This record gives sequence, C-alpha cells and structure tokens, in this order.
Amino acid sequence: MKNRFNPIALMLALLLMIAAGTMDAGATVYNWSRYDLSFETPDNGFVTFNSSTRFEIQWEDMVMTVQLYSKDQGDEKKMLTENLQRKALGYSMYDLHDGKLKVKGFKKTYSIDGTMPDGSRAIIADLVSKHQNLIVEVTVNYLYGNREIVEDMIKSFAENKNQQPNHEHKRQKVQPRHKAKKQQSKEQQQETPRRPAKKEKLYDA
Repeated sequence: MKNRFNPIALMLALLLMIAAGTMDAGATVYNWSRYDLSFETPDNGFVTFNSSTRFEIQWEDMVMTVQLYSKDQGDEKKMLTENLQRKALGYSMYDLHDGKLKVKGFKKTYSIDGTMPDGSRAIIADLVSKHQNLIVEVTVNYLYGNREIVEDMIKSFAENKNQQPNHEHKRQKVQPRHKAKKQQSKEQQQETPRRPAKKEKLYDA
C-alpha cells in the first residue's frame, strides 16, 4: 500500500476509528454462496476486484484481499506456515511474528503479521475449512491503530448456509449484581442502536 496519505487527515481518521472501536457504527456483510462463506467489513469500502476465487476491497487507511485455494496434500501446518513466511517476505515485510488468531468454525487458523516497507502494518491469515477442500487466505494492509478492526474482520469469517458472519462476544469481568445493574442502566442510556448490516453477494460463476 503506497504511503499517499495526508498526515492531518490520517490522525483525524485514526481518532474516529479508535473512538468507534469496532464495526458497530456500520457494516457490510459479503456472501460467497458457492462456498457458504460469509464475512463482515466496515461500511464505505470500495471493491476493486471480485472473481470466483478472489475479492479485494479498500478504504482510505486499509486494504483487504481474500483469496481462495484448494488444500494440498501433506503436512498442513508446515506447508501453510512456510507459505505464509514466503508471502510475507515477498511483500518485503519485516519484524515478523506468528499470529494467535482463532476463527470460530474453521478447523485451524495460521497467521503472520509484520511491518511493510512503507511503515504500515500487515497480517496474512490462512483459514482452513472443516467442511470443504478449501483454504481462505485473508491479507490486510492497514495503518497502526486499526488492529482491532482488522481482527474483527478476520474473525467474522464463517462457513454456514445461513450466510451469517461470526460475531465474537467479548468477555466481561464478573462483578457484584448491584454494580452490574448500574453499569447496564448506564450503557442502555448511552447506547447507539446498531444499524442493520448491508448485504452483498460475491461473484459465484
């Protein structure tokens, strides 16, 4: 991703995204009917490529690519971790770390993250299907500060005929009942209703 951003505009955008915290302000659900595959992204993304095995979308401060592959025979873990290393080095990424992402409903998730030559961040994740001969590879190039949104996008991937993405429920600390009721009342007063997610179908021919 080329470094073509206005620094002041970037700071404002990052502050807004950090204030939002998640994709609750507005989201779009994408469905790949052929694979019973669904996922969710923030609104206002611009789709730059859409085929039967590849999907690309970008925002001002983030780009996501989804590539579908058939599983190969052999040691799955070794094959996929080596493949992730090769791809990361192909992007000239540095300061690499093995990721710890888990995506509900998939057999296994392998991921790697690091820094791109222009200073932006990137994560590559391979989601191994439980039900199909399929690997879903998600690559996201993003600016520092968007990590939570990026993880939410990847964790939203789901395989189901209901065409519903995963929504992870964050754990909360156990607290006394009177404090819990007080907190709940406060949250209800401040809560902004979540807008229904838009739905889009991907290329299935």
